[in-house]
Amino acid sequence: MGDLISNLSLGFSVALGLQNLGLAFLGCLVGTLIGVLPGVGAVATIAMLLPITFGLDPVGALIMLAGIYYGAQYGGSTTAILVNIPGEGTSVVTALDGHQMARQGRAGVALGIAAIGSFFAGTVATLVIAALGAPLTRLALVFGPAEYFSLMVMGLVFAMVLARGSLLMAAAMILLGVLLSTVGLDLETGEERMTFGLPFLADGIDFAVLAMGIFGIAEIMRNLDHTEHRDVVRQAIGRLLPNKDDFRQSYKPILRGTLIGAILGLLPGNGAVLGPFASYTLEKKIAKNPKRFGLGAIEGVAGPESANNAGAQTSFIPLLTLGIPPNAVMALMVGAMTIHGIIPGPQVMTKNPNLFWGMIASMWVGNLMLLIINLPLIGLWVRLLKVPYRLMFPAIVMFCCIGIYSINSLPTDVMFIGFFGLAGYVLIKLGFEPAPLLLGFVLGKLMEENLRRALIISRGNMMTFLEHPVSAGLLVVALLLLVLALLLAISKGREEVFVED
Repeated sequence: MGDLISNLSLGFSVALGLQNLGLAFLGCLVGTLIGVLPGVGAVATIAMLLPITFGLDPVGALIMLAGIYYGAQYGGSTTAILVNIPGEGTSVVTALDGHQMARQGRAGVALGIAAIGSFFAGTVATLVIAALGAPLTRLALVFGPAEYFSLMVMGLVFAMVLARGSLLMAAAMILLGVLLSTVGLDLETGEERMTFGLPFLADGIDFAVLAMGIFGIAEIMRNLDHTEHRDVVRQAIGRLLPNKDDFRQSYKPILRGTLIGAILGLLPGNGAVLGPFASYTLEKKIAKNPKRFGLGAIEGVAGPESANNAGAQTSFIPLLTLGIPPNAVMALMVGAMTIHGIIPGPQVMTKNPNLFWGMIASMWVGNLMLLIINLPLIGLWVRLLKVPYRLMFPAIVMFCCIGIYSINSLPTDVMFIGFFGLAGYVLIKLGFEPAPLLLGFVLGKLMEENLRRALIISRGNMMTFLEHPVSAGLLVVALLLLVLALLLAISKGREEVFVED
């Protein structure tokens, strides 16, 4: 208990620094804005904003990116309730009852209970992460190059099994990502690999260029495919604070949703997406009158929104402790960490305690900010919802080009985001999913580095990966998971978890 308090006090001393406080506020504000505007999404936004983080210290950069992520989760519920368009994939369930409440003139109550549920869930999730942090720190002592390599293999297998579409397509995307990560100079010999004699490829493909192209530009192209239909609520929003009766109906769903979301968020691949669906299903099953659901039941907003926020935050645990990104946003976070010279995994807690505990504390601070800044700004969000997407996309493209050019001042980078944007759009149209490609790219270099280190230490003995118990255990888990996926033929009916919309 003493360790927990001292760790949290360290975290709050970092998070409450003036710069980090400002970055958390900026991240939450931008995230909410992105969540409110249908068709942009947290993944595309984080990919676009990566260039801005290069000038920041690692802690501040990751605090801002994390703020964008859970701010977008919150903003998605605003759009779902007011327009019946989920700004984020996890807000699909909220739209069922939230929009019906808005049509009945209770939009304010729906938004209010969503905010309160999200804040409570965020507080509990922060404590869960803090409590699990100390025991997981001990993992750092047993991890060497062999263990890290096996851990990354397991992470890629998780990504493949939990991705949408067939196993073969997901495996192809991961292998393509790993292949792209090898472009540039060889780590040991300095020889050029797959540069095709082009000087600008000698330093390899920049992570920000790939991420911005394959998510940012491709996402814009995909959204322009669809005709917009916005059912903006015309009724008054009404009071924001729920009354006693609303609280009485909501507090149990909030508690249950928080528990479900926090548990599912720990599982690599499932958390933030499955949590709201599981919570909604449970609330409907145990309700005295299940027919109320879909017609404006407040429990249908309170439970899923709590599960959504709890899952979004506990999904940071696999990322920060094991270096396994459970979704596309976390894959971008891994990229951001590696850009700043931080290797995600068990040693983050021991080597960068300020980063680890600062991020955890900033999550609670960010949740409080979301509660304070968003409810008074509901009127502004409603006005923004009336802006057509076709008027926004030219500004977004221009912002992408300026941002990517500002990193290295290379015109080729601007051309590259266009190329990767087109490639990402084609992949999506063909049914491939770009998120595993990004994960393969992020982990590819780290895998190669740890593979070489492990083989140098063991003098070329490949059995070193099986001789180390932790490494062997991780490889066995990866193999069992792969075999299970093949045996159950779950490639057709798997949940769409590693999704970038």
